[in-house]
Amino acid sequence: MHGTEAPSPWVRRWSHLVPGGADVLDVACGGGRHMRWFAQQGHPVLGIDRDPQALELARGAGEALLADIEQGPWPLAGRRFGAVVVTNYLWRPLLPVLVDSVAPGGALIYETFAQGNETVGKPARADFLLRPGELLAACADLRVVAYEDGFLAQPPRFVQRIAAVRAGGTDDAPPPRYALHAAGDDAAGDPRKPQ
Repeated sequence: MHGTEAPSPWVRRWSHLVPGGADVLDVACGGGRHMRWFAQQGHPVLGIDRDPQALELARGAGEALLADIEQGPWPLAGRRFGAVVVTNYLWRPLLPVLVDSVAPGGALIYETFAQGNETVGKPARADFLLRPGELLAACADLRVVAYEDGFLAQPPRFVQRIAAVRAGGTDDAPPPRYALHAAGDDAAGDPRKPQ
């Protein structure tokens, strides 16, 4: 079942951008793999999905909300989170809502399929594949810390992914350290520590 596998290396790599103890929203959370990851890092987590069976798996990691965010209204209107995390999911009308749901000082960590994926597998419909630069355009109001658009070999897929932060944290703490890694460093250790 989607969501029961290990957390995405992209999400792990950039999770240090999330302010300590901040609420995390996992959109289309499936079985809650990222909910569990952030809960283990000390964050309160909320997962949202339309699949009740998947949410049963996710419930142990935090709050789980059953909602069809494509057919119904956005159930979290007006709420902002220290992080919004999205993987393997695209519903274009929701992109502005997700960006707006990032609190001042918070982060958006997003990874999903991109054009080109139709040549190697599913999803193959254009509705589910990001166009070149689409995530960059959606995040125009955020500071982009990392962005990739290309092919990954294992498993074969075309992806677009972004880590971005909203300016304006509520305290006087310095901004998070934007640790950078060489290409292929997805599995690196804690990015806050020198390698």
